[in-house]
Amino acid sequence: MNIHEYQAKQIFAKYGVPTPRGIIANTPSQAMTNAQELGGKVWVVKAQIHAGGRGLGGGVKLAKSLEEVKQFASEILGMQLVTHQTGPEGKLVQKVYIEEGADIKDELYLGIVLDRAREMPVIMASTEGGMAIEDVAHNTPEKIIKVAVDPAVGFQGFHGRELAFGLGLPKEEQGKFIKFAAALYKVYMENDAEMIEINPLVKTGSGDFIALDGKMGFDDSALGRHPDIEDMRDISEEDADEREASRYGLSYISLDGEIGCMVNGAGLAMGTMDTINYMGGTPANFLDVGGSANAETVAKGFEIILKNPNVKAIFVNIFGGIVRCDRIANGILEATKLVDVHVPVIVRLDGTNAPEAAEILRNANIPNVIAATDLADGAAKAVAAAKGEKVI
Repeated sequence: MNIHEYQAKQIFAKYGVPTPRGIIANTPSQAMTNAQELGGKVWVVKAQIHAGGRGLGGGVKLAKSLEEVKQFASEILGMQLVTHQTGPEGKLVQKVYIEEGADIKDELYLGIVLDRAREMPVIMASTEGGMAIEDVAHNTPEKIIKVAVDPAVGFQGFHGRELAFGLGLPKEEQGKFIKFAAALYKVYMENDAEMIEINPLVKTGSGDFIALDGKMGFDDSALGRHPDIEDMRDISEEDADEREASRYGLSYISLDGEIGCMVNGAGLAMGTMDTINYMGGTPANFLDVGGSANAETVAKGFEIILKNPNVKAIFVNIFGGIVRCDRIANGILEATKLVDVHVPVIVRLDGTNAPEAAEILRNANIPNVIAATDLADGAAKAVAAAKGEKVI
């Protein structure tokens, strides 16, 4: 689950992570009132969506008068903000954050993510604040300092010093930075976060550090321990199909290809998508039916996949271990009754009750359901079918 910048900063404040003062607004008039309440002569009007790159897309503007605050809020609210993280369709801006101006001497980057290979959080820092960290990693990877923190040990002074030295901070600023990084690590660990990103982390003229931006993502499985964070969920920012899939125990992520995928197990799903790419196609989605799939959930999976008008074929790739192949076969039959399955469906079923599943599909005699012998055969047939070629 992701949250908005202003919500992340509310959490930061509880842990003593410095941020500029700000107030959320839903209308241009409210934005101007908020600026008056904050005081000062300069304010920043920030679009609140679950995506980075808002400034480049026109979603962050510096206002030097109350009239400009109202004007910019009017321009941003209701816009379909397109950034490198939203895709070409963009995201509707429904609220803006009015924030006081900051004394910016330098811009840095600071983030924390889970390194699954190391099985521990990694703190990343860079002098290239304000830039997309993906671009920095691609063009100048040597400018990203990475420090892994063993949760059994926790954040220690030597972690902070390694980061501070890597950033080239002068001695008189290192203590403030280490304190900032330690507080941020505490935010990460105590809230079961998966990701925290501050870009930019601002160094002021007095040598203080302020989180000028803030992004946070959380482990959905841990939200039961954090009802206050779960209350911050903004479902209008989430994909409607992904929300619907989760209600049926399906893990679904929409992609931009033409081959719908229905697979059991995240690893097999990734392998299936890689094989489709290798064969010259592109996946339209990630869909893991899990180990408790039944006819209803499989039918729902088909329904969600087929909502995507770009889907030209569907590849069902099931290795029956926990989930039985005959259940999947019955789900495919149920789907053809409930949903207009108007595209070729390539089916590869192997494992538990695979012979029974093959018999079910064979007896059903559904014209656009095509059997595959293995993963490579299924991916190749799916790619060919998506291109309009005849497949048998």
